[in-house]
Amino acid sequence: MNKKELLEYLRSQGFSDKVISAFEAVAREDFLGKAWRDLAYENQPWPLAPGATISQPYTIAFMLDLLELGQEQKILEIGSGSGYVLALVNHIAPQSQIYGVEIIEDLVEPSARLLSVHKNIQVIKADGSLGWLPEAPYDRILVSAASQIIPEHLYKQLNPRGVLVCPALNSIFQIKMSVAGPLVKEFPGFVFVDLVGASKKY
Repeated sequence: MNKKELLEYLRSQGFSDKVISAFEAVAREDFLGKAWRDLAYENQPWPLAPGATISQPYTIAFMLDLLELGQEQKILEIGSGSGYVLALVNHIAPQSQIYGVEIIEDLVEPSARLLSVHKNIQVIKADGSLGWLPEAPYDRILVSAASQIIPEHLYKQLNPRGVLVCPALNSIFQIKMSVAGPLVKEFPGFVFVDLVGASKKY
């Protein structure tokens, strides 16, 4: 599958124009190791480092649509990996402050270097399973690796109308904060690598 074919496939799945535009603008091959660059536009996950993958495009598009990104938001991605999703988020919401937290040291420096042209993106080496309190609260939090339960400890790092999108077990969850409490929607049928970090105790 080439890039044009991937974009046509994503359009056929009904994803929003702003998400499709981001996939068109951002070169996925730049965020992959040399062994995988010729396969960049296959709708497949590829390995980045032990315990880390770049998710398949369909899954990323699904999560970005659920995130309901807007302008001038504060956005956190937990498990930012190679920085590909951060670049997509930045294309959709370029006036936002964007933070990526990654625990695997070998991924932090290359992703920070790739994204250094975007002054509104910061890549942080830390245990993102606990969120990132120094910049909280956030308007949007995206978790890009799976825990065994919904990470409710992240709710306190969201603004009152914030949105959390996260995988848990074999589902993706969208949690919208509201005056009535968290509004949770579940979308089953997804597979992710496990979230690494101290939050495994939750």
